[in-house]
Amino acid sequence: MSKISKLFKGSSSSSSSSHYPSSSKSKHGHRSRTGPTPQEAIHKLRETEAMLAKKQDFLENKIEQEIMIAKKNGLKNKRAALQALKRKKRFEQQLTQIDGTLSTIEFQREALENANTNTEVLKTMGYAAKAIKGVHQNMDLDKIDSLMQDITESQEVAQEICDAISRPFGDAFDEDELLAELAELELEESMTNMGRVPSVPTAKLPTSKLPSTRPSQRTPSKKKAEDDDDMQMLAAWAV
Repeated sequence: MSKISKLFKGSSSSSSSSHYPSSSKSKHGHRSRTGPTPQEAIHKLRETEAMLAKKQDFLENKIEQEIMIAKKNGLKNKRAALQALKRKKRFEQQLTQIDGTLSTIEFQREALENANTNTEVLKTMGYAAKAIKGVHQNMDLDKIDSLMQDITESQEVAQEICDAISRPFGDAFDEDELLAELAELELEESMTNMGRVPSVPTAKLPTSKLPSTRPSQRTPSKKKAEDDDDMQMLAAWAV
């Protein structure tokens, strides 16, 4: 049997003997505690991590000190240098063990935190499910269908009222006929405008502003000949 198994066997026997008073207390009505809560376990794991981190810092400092001692006594005191290197090796082994222990504790803490989170989420979901169930218990599907039918009928009545209010009073005219009549009127108006003759202005235009088409000066002989011709035409017309 190994030393570890003997150690656990001895601790179990001592723990069993130490539990007898508690069991007797539980018989007298005191309920024993089953185990720590997840929050307590997480807190303990974090405290252990902090303690091991401090131990890591301590061992790293010790390793640096032993290296300095080995360098200092390398040529002067070979025995002291070798002892320092041996102590350094032991410190390095302890540091390696602490690294592995920290990894295990971190994994355990993360698993416990995830399990605790999942538990809280499930509790919340169950609480919400109970609330939804309680709300649905107060609802009657038949009443809901009747209510929806009433709402639909109310909307239809409101739409009919709006249609009745917006309907114009008086005779209803065909819009196509009105458009055809308007087209005929436009055609007649265009035909009238095409056949209309523009009137000649009767007002006498000022002669001073218009350029004269006659020659500015005439010879006396040409003017006299024209007067003679006019007189002859008047005489012939009088006879």
